[in-house]
Amino acid sequence: MTADSANPRRRPKGDKRERTRAALLDAALALTREQGFERTSLQDIARRAGMTTGAIYGNFRNRDGLYMALAERQWGPIRPVFAPGSSFADKMAAVAEAVIAAIPERRAAAVGALTFRAYALTHAEVGQRFHDAMASGFELGAAWLATQLEPDEAPMPLDQLVRVINALIEGLLFQRFLTPDLMPDDTIRAAFAALAGRRAAEN
Repeated sequence: MTADSANPRRRPKGDKRERTRAALLDAALALTREQGFERTSLQDIARRAGMTTGAIYGNFRNRDGLYMALAERQWGPIRPVFAPGSSFADKMAAVAEAVIAAIPERRAAAVGALTFRAYALTHAEVGQRFHDAMASGFELGAAWLATQLEPDEAPMPLDQLVRVINALIEGLLFQRFLTPDLMPDDTIRAAFAALAGRRAAEN
């Protein structure tokens, strides 16, 4: 560590900007969990963060831009680790384990994620931004899968596979949060085993 990096006064401005954004997103996350997106104002967020609304407009285009950044931060992609040389079934089993491992963190963010989706359904601009973010995420996910799978290993084109995996993850997680006794770990494993064309008992 250099003397400059150890001295907070000499940190680059970008570092301060990131800390400001993080503080605003933390405040927005806490408030939207407490009272929902519709009832949370920019003034509320700024007050909770100990800042002015000018700080929000200096970091986000508007309230919807802040909410979109919040949604992306609290509900990012789940990325499993695939063992070298593993079969497609083994890879899907790894996805299932990654989903199960993510349950505690996702559970804490579930209410915010659901209320944001409801907000996006009734606000066209946010809905379009959500659509665009999902489209970009699917494209990146398919490109990542292309680096992880052998040619013709997947049971469908990768742009479809990434959407199917996403839909499985979202549906399984939200059902787990709503009815945990009806969606145990074995059911999550069975869903991804079925995608690989195997019975769960074969895993």
